[in-house]
Amino acid sequence: MRVLITGGAGFIGSNIAKEIERTYPRAKVYVLDNFSSGHFKNLLGFKGEVITGDIKDPQLWDYLKKEYEFDVIFHKAAITDTTITDQRLMMETNADSFRYILKSALFWKAKVIYASSAGVYGNLPPPMREEGPAEPENIYGFSKLIMDKIASNFLEEHKEIKVIGFRYFNVYGEGEAYKGKTASMIYQIYTQLISGKKPRLFKWGEQRRDFVYIKDVLKANMLALEKDVSGIFNIATGESRSFNEIVEVLSKELNIKTEVEYFDCPYEFYQKHTQADISKARELLGYEPEFSLEEGIKDYIRALSS
Repeated sequence: MRVLITGGAGFIGSNIAKEIERTYPRAKVYVLDNFSSGHFKNLLGFKGEVITGDIKDPQLWDYLKKEYEFDVIFHKAAITDTTITDQRLMMETNADSFRYILKSALFWKAKVIYASSAGVYGNLPPPMREEGPAEPENIYGFSKLIMDKIASNFLEEHKEIKVIGFRYFNVYGEGEAYKGKTASMIYQIYTQLISGKKPRLFKWGEQRRDFVYIKDVLKANMLALEKDVSGIFNIATGESRSFNEIVEVLSKELNIKTEVEYFDCPYEFYQKHTQADISKARELLGYEPEFSLEEGIKDYIRALSS
């Protein structure tokens, strides 16, 4: 099996690269990244080949089609900073480049497993369903919605190619440290607590998110690799938890007493409550999250402390 992982030096991509090497030791794994937000340290221990390139560059895809063959493409490269407002850059990177990837997949007859986002739902009332409405409120969410539409149109014409899109909710876990300000709220609060600072939350910390641990995300991707299905799926736990609860769980696990500092949200757009309906992923992929928030945080702290 020959596998290409775009964004392979990033948080989710690097975890997938290592998981494939663990699960399929005979697979040939190639990571593609431009290292604009991915970090080489995420690839320490990775045994495969690293290709440096920009997914927006059509010449890169021409080169790859001449020099390589792939059976599967995990497409995880994207601008993931939801505060970026450059609409053209976001659309060119997240949406337009996806067309190059799908054309390449058609050339190779390769399966595509790509990253969409819960950002497509905006502030619609939960639980959020794949077949329900989508009303993104920022350019990031819009770019991911357009990716989903590109995938759906591609599948209409090329049913022989399997394409699976994952609308990730709030993913956290080992490997996200290099994301900086876009790392999960769980990691942000963890670093504040262990450095002796008060955790800072937007008023009044009752915003809710469907947090999903990286090991459950890896499970979903491995299931997608094995299953002969196409479609768009929510990947989450199906439960939402508040930011105040995150502080409580982390404080308990770290045995740190703290007070929260609340401040006004500086963003015009902010998702106040996300919660996924994961019944479609359960039924068609056999996906079942294994980690509750408490279990995920406990496992994550163990990894961060080792």
